Amino acid sequence: MSTRRMGSESSESRDRLLDVTLRLMLDEGYAAVTSRRVAALAGVKPPLVHYYFRTMEDLFLDAFRRGAEANLDRQAAALASAQPLRALWALNRDPTGSALTMEFMALANHRKAIRDEISAYAERFRAQQVEALAALAGGTGPLPPAAVSLLMVCISQVVGMEQGLGVTEGHAETLALVDQYLDRVEPAPG
Repeated sequence: MSTRRMGSESSESRDRLLDVTLRLMLDEGYAAVTSRRVAALAGVKPPLVHYYFRTMEDLFLDAFRRGAEANLDRQAAALASAQPLRALWALNRDPTGSALTMEFMALANHRKAIRDEISAYAERFRAQQVEALAALAGGTGPLPPAAVSLLMVCISQVVGMEQGLGVTEGHAETLALVDQYLDRVEPAPG
């Protein structure tokens, strides 16, 4: 491993590089993320990218971790809310999160370290969800908490991905089915 000095993990420049990386992934896909492109969009010289991140894989990993930690916090808040199932469903339906997830998953096809990181965070997300859903006073109806967790993620991601492609067949019926389940298990207030 290199002993070369690395930039601070709490620097404004580093944060800007991560912001630009995520924005570029959303706008143009992970393949558009190069050290030169990130530097140009961040308004810095290309060597500064490698001052903070030894490799592009390190940049991608830190960008993923930053977003994943923020999502774990948002998920914890959703699960602690008065209506955790509805809050979890709303969180999973966020199109920005789904788009970034798809980009990182595509990147993971080519980079084992990214795949391993996604897997580790996915396990943490699922465990957090299952624990909170299992503790719900009214439960999750006839479905086990782990199944509810997986179904919410799968349905929201596939619907989001297909809508991005212009495919909508079956979406209205599936979303209505989720709404019916939520109305039965966690009725809306009022």
